[in-house]
Parts: sequence; structure tokens; C-alpha cells
Amino acid sequence: MERDPSVCVMGEDVGHYGGSYKVTKGLATKFGDLRVLDTPIAENSFTGMGIGAAMTCLTPVVEGMNMGFLLLAFNQISNNCGMLHYTSGGQFTIPIVIRGPGGVGRQLGAEHSQRLESYFQSIPGIQMVACSTPYNAKGLMKAAIRSENPVILFEHVLFYNLKERIPDEDYICNLEEAEMVRPGEHVTILTYSRMRYHVMQAAKTLVNKGYDPEVIDIRSLKPFDLYTIGNSVKKTHRVLIVEECMRTGGIGASLTAAITENFNDYLDASIMCLSSQDVPTPYAGTLEEWTVVQPAQIVTAVEQLCQ
Repeated sequence: MERDPSVCVMGEDVGHYGGSYKVTKGLATKFGDLRVLDTPIAENSFTGMGIGAAMTCLTPVVEGMNMGFLLLAFNQISNNCGMLHYTSGGQFTIPIVIRGPGGVGRQLGAEHSQRLESYFQSIPGIQMVACSTPYNAKGLMKAAIRSENPVILFEHVLFYNLKERIPDEDYICNLEEAEMVRPGEHVTILTYSRMRYHVMQAAKTLVNKGYDPEVIDIRSLKPFDLYTIGNSVKKTHRVLIVEECMRTGGIGASLTAAITENFNDYLDASIMCLSSQDVPTPYAGTLEEWTVVQPAQIVTAVEQLCQ
């Protein structure tokens, strides 16, 4: 916001309250109420307003207090945000960032545990990225703000307490590039967001058992970084996808299709995909845990793949 006066923030409680997870803490005092705009509880209205602001050369960052609430703005995101560059014959660009927390938290209930990646992935004209560390959260956010395309940035509700030393100098992360988390030889594990940490827990166990997994945080949910993914598949010849998204129609299903279409000849085994169960997320903590992929399941899946 210091670098570019066109950047503004809008959403519920983003102003003097500092956001529900304090992401915008202090910004209203520093930049004023016009650039950090508290909105009514009306997601369709302020998302549409953000898209209109983007059409008039502003760069709005729209916060959904919870990603599940943005279903109320689905019409604005799908019919306007993603398509206006095309339907205007290129007269408008829509440099907007839509961000907010989602995913399964700690007993937040079904309506506050939504994973909307699969809802938005089919919308033409929209880029989607998912952060997983403080470093790439900052880098992806900066890149999304500087992009001329509409970008949806998926944050996870459990990530706001993560700490990491990051560079003082300015940097950005490529919006279309996956991150090689752990090089390996035996199997490619593709993951993103919270499941990165479940995979890395499982990787420790797998190494102790003699396996050498390659772990890739895909980060870019649309488009996929098929260059990085393809090179890994050509090396390991086995693929395990681990996601928190729902199994039916999820990111994993799209990723499976993309790998099958592009790298099927390099596979020595069928692609395996571990996803959340197709059920509403229970409130009870023990049941909630059962609905998402756990490290032990990842270990078992790799053992089956490498037989």
C-alpha cells in the first residue's frame, strides 16, 4: 500500500478492528478509512464494488472473513470478475485480489470449514493460489496485488500463528510456480496448504522406513505448474496427491486428469489421491479429525504405491 496508492482493502471488520484474524491490523490508522474500508455484512455487494473499483484502475484487496461467506458473492466472482476482461473486448483489466481464511480449523463447524478451491477452479479468467508458509504468503500476496489478473488467494485458518524468518528486502513468489519442498527419488507427493505439514510429518516416517519421497507444494491451483510436476513424475514414476479439498470434483481430481493426459506414459502405477471425505465437517473434534487426511494414511498410501 505504501508502494502503490491504488491499492485499497475492503471487507468486514478489516478497518479499526484489524480483521477477524488481525491480518489488516494497524492499516486503517496508517492509511485512513477510504483505503481500508469497513463494509456491511453483504459479501455480494462489497465484492461487486471491489470488481467495479478494479475496472476503474484501483487495485482492491477484498477479504472474505471466512471463505465460506464468499459463496454469497459467487455471481460477482464468476460472471463479472473472471469474465469482464473478455466480455469487454479487452477494454478492462480486473486487478483484484480476493483473499481469506478457509479449511478445517479446530471445531469451527461445517459452515466455517469450507474449502472452496473446487468451487472456483472452473471459472474462466481467474487465477488461484494457496499459501502454506509465512514466506510464500507474503510473496504470493505481493505477486497477486501486482498482477493485472483477478487472483483468489486461499489462506488456511490454522496458519495465522505460524512464524518464520523472512527476508527484509522486497521479494515476490511466482503465481504459476510450484515449490519443491523435498527432493526425492521413489514417489512424487503433490500437496498444498495445510496438507503440506501432514505430508512432511509422514515423510519423516517414510524416510525411517527406507523410502525417499519427493514433496511438491503445488501452490498454484490454477493453472497447475505442469513443468515442475512433469519433471518429478518422469523421475519417480509414481504420484500421490494429498489435499484437504473434497474428493469429488476437487483439486486432486483435476490434477489427476492433468497428469494422466500429459504424463501417463511415465507412470509405473496408478495415481493415488487422498482427500477429505465428502461429508459436512463435524463439530466434534474426534470426528472432525477423521474427515481429513492424516499422516498415517499418507505413509500407508506410499507403501502401497511403492510395492
